[in-house]
Amino acid sequence: MTLAGLALRSLRNRLLATALAVLSIAVSVALLVGVEQVRTGVRESFTGTIRGVDLIVGPRGGQTELLLSSVFGIGAPTANVAAATLARWSAHPAVKWVIPWSLGDSHRGFRVIGTSEAFYEHWRFRDDRRVTVTEGAPPAALYDVAIGSEVAATLGYRVGTPIVVAHGLREGFARHEATPFTVTGVLAATGTPIDRSLFVTLEGMEAMHADWAEAAPGTPPAIGSAPGPAPATSPPRRREDVAVDEVSAFFLGTKNRIETLRLQREINTDTGEPLTAIVPGVALAELWRTIGYAENGLRLVSLFVVAVGLIGMLAAIYTSLDARRREMTILRAIGAHPWQVAALLVLESGLLGLVGCLLGVGLTYASVAALQPAVERAFGIHLAARPPSATELGYLAAVIGAALAIGLVPAWRAYRNSLADGLTIRI
Repeated sequence: MTLAGLALRSLRNRLLATALAVLSIAVSVALLVGVEQVRTGVRESFTGTIRGVDLIVGPRGGQTELLLSSVFGIGAPTANVAAATLARWSAHPAVKWVIPWSLGDSHRGFRVIGTSEAFYEHWRFRDDRRVTVTEGAPPAALYDVAIGSEVAATLGYRVGTPIVVAHGLREGFARHEATPFTVTGVLAATGTPIDRSLFVTLEGMEAMHADWAEAAPGTPPAIGSAPGPAPATSPPRRREDVAVDEVSAFFLGTKNRIETLRLQREINTDTGEPLTAIVPGVALAELWRTIGYAENGLRLVSLFVVAVGLIGMLAAIYTSLDARRREMTILRAIGAHPWQVAALLVLESGLLGLVGCLLGVGLTYASVAALQPAVERAFGIHLAARPPSATELGYLAAVIGAALAIGLVPAWRAYRNSLADGLTIRI
């Protein structure tokens, strides 16, 4: 009988102890591989928030601030971009399309964004998917609004629900009571900040502030105060009656990707209006490096858990040596060399590590497949069942190697015992 066959029979003979050792390693490996899967899913969901956009352009400032305010809805824009400037860059020979972006209002804690039909046509996110409407239609009239899936689920809104938008990011700041909107569409879930946003037309965003502009041109109401009395003229009712004066930022796509860096430099150095143009991929990578330290902490904790599992396996094998002393003596009596006895224990340890790794990986992928829809729905993290990465394979090889190395400890003791023991059990 080969050593491998003998090791398998020995492990099967001690089934309970073997199962506990394998389970300990499997849970540890499942946690380690699971953390890697979650880390990869979080990174891909983060970087997949926006796709297909070549440049994000906004008022002069830092690229992180522009990225956070325009894409993730974190913070507020420092200034606005004139509509004339938007039109000028939209007509640039290198620009294929432009998505205007107007911020500054909210509804019950959710951001309201003014944009155009180009958003529904050109905006892409993870896996090059586009924004779609599951119920109703995108905004067409002046006071139409489309809501994200999380807004609809949280507030219970459906097509036809009237809403009133508030100025600023707090509900109690000031409400645009004179210009209520009506929900005309509910967007499909994307797992991005789009789910937590409401979308109106640029003209609708501009029309909301018409009463303020007439009461005090260029000055919003004081913080905490209610809007002033309704203006003498009624609010506009058609998009054609509203002229957009400014936007918060805009996204653009180029006709040729080679033109992107040249166009970025041209926008950043333009003297007409101070602007900042950033490449989304570069800005996202930089932001991820800034906030990615937590993943290293999770990885470190997982490695410690694996180490604890391996130590538990070592303890199980080592403490079983006294009970197996007769077994080792009989092996010596039938002609086994001391090194073969030691190799048997190393092989058993390696088999425990191998089976534990396979079981742990299987447990991880089964969990990912079962929990993926719920995780994406609750946290916006897309956990795809992807093949093990080079890093994960390296971890698995390291665990098996560590199991073999740990097996050397009881193997050395068994080797020394086999040299000293005869057929009589020493008590």
